Amino acid sequence: MVDAILAMAGVVRDFPGTRALDHVSFTLGRGEVHAVVGENGAGKSTLVKVLAGIHQPDAGLLRVEGERVRFASPRDAERAGISALHQDANLVPQMSVARNLFLGREPRRRHGLINVARMHALAAEIVAGLGLRVDVRRPLSAYEPGVRQMVAVGRALSAGTPVVVLDEPTAGLEAAEADRLFAAIADLRAEGRSVVYVTHKLSEVEAVCDRVTVLRDGRIVHTGPVAGLDRLRLVSLMLGRRVTPGPTAVLGAGADEPADEPILRATGLTRRHVLTDVSINLRPGEVVGLSGLLGAGRTETARAIAGALPLDSGQVTVSGASLRKRSIAGAIRAGVGLLPDNRKAEGIVGTLSVRDNIALAALPRLARAGIVSEARLDKVVGALMSRLRIKATSPHQPAAELSGGTQQKVLLARWLATHPRVLMLDEPTRGIDVGSKAEVQSLIDDLAVDGLAVMLISSDLDEIVSTCDRVVVLRDGAIVSQLTGPDITEKNIMSLLAG
Repeated sequence: MVDAILAMAGVVRDFPGTRALDHVSFTLGRGEVHAVVGENGAGKSTLVKVLAGIHQPDAGLLRVEGERVRFASPRDAERAGISALHQDANLVPQMSVARNLFLGREPRRRHGLINVARMHALAAEIVAGLGLRVDVRRPLSAYEPGVRQMVAVGRALSAGTPVVVLDEPTAGLEAAEADRLFAAIADLRAEGRSVVYVTHKLSEVEAVCDRVTVLRDGRIVHTGPVAGLDRLRLVSLMLGRRVTPGPTAVLGAGADEPADEPILRATGLTRRHVLTDVSINLRPGEVVGLSGLLGAGRTETARAIAGALPLDSGQVTVSGASLRKRSIAGAIRAGVGLLPDNRKAEGIVGTLSVRDNIALAALPRLARAGIVSEARLDKVVGALMSRLRIKATSPHQPAAELSGGTQQKVLLARWLATHPRVLMLDEPTRGIDVGSKAEVQSLIDDLAVDGLAVMLISSDLDEIVSTCDRVVVLRDGAIVSQLTGPDITEKNIMSLLAG
């Protein structure tokens, strides 16, 4: 029986059209480091924000030290004994390291003035305990991202609360910095303080955590000790796939590729803490899948190729020509299109019509001397709406009124209007109904038959296995293997994801 310092019981949190947490019950033991894992959309960040007082539950209750609590703000949560480090740490780069460590809880003199000398002394102790050699009086902006992240960690740990929530705390940290963080967590455990540790890195779960809870689609599907939990079993719980016994044939990263000449070559794509020497080729008429857990580097690979992610090194060529000026516009001119994974934030423009959404990327191609022919535009839009069977009252219907599946087809039409040679699709069937999903998958097959080189990024293993000619598997920002032909199976992919 866990001596619970923190408990959630039947917590529900709804957003418009989405249930982010569905009757979640969770306990954190005294002196325990408890991992929370899950894929995108599992509910991890919502759980963190409920614990931190940013979101209030629509149902259910929270208890700290056995007392029922309800937080109206993060300040309430901290007073009750919970401090949190969020993925987007709310730091103020223009302020000093010390001010960032104590922002909102600065030591005061008798008359309410900040005790600057004491704040600097305490800050120096905190950063020294984290192994940082920094001047706490200097602006945070003077230091590199890894130091800033460690300052954010120090801010959460130094609050002195019995419960600390860490959401992806090693993002942007070098190995030595991560080791210092793990040592600090061990010190917390020794003091009897408890940690909720949210991560997508399974090696960290094994290294520092006592128990692990798996979230999927807003529900808890597993809670248990880390010791004795097979990593492949953990991956299967996260993805909702059952692993069947049997022989596993796994090809190495150097597996043979088709002999056809690639239309796109990406070589040595590297960005610190994000991608490490990623190389991938795409050929006409081929569907290449990118598979990996959250944070593996799938989306980042596609964005790097499309010119949307700056790189430290690496090269992209299309039909033998190098994309020297790395930009989205340059990639589009070369025939490379990217359908983003978040259609609402980066794709569809809800206030514009279906017609205008389709036309956005193709306007330079459709213009003559800077003037777009309305008749030519109508012809292109009409042809694409017919080909993709886009159901709208007219081309002038606002895109916001369309279903998710229809919006996705509008975005596909946008890129097809540019006559691409390479089309990268990031989670193209996420969040759409079964009928629309089948239509999009059929369209992907048709595009390959038409000679396009297609990259498919998907968390749906069925989709990857049934659609792709090759599958490239990434882990921690690097390619770990490649599968072709009969070796493309759920079991093989999951074994590679688990490492």
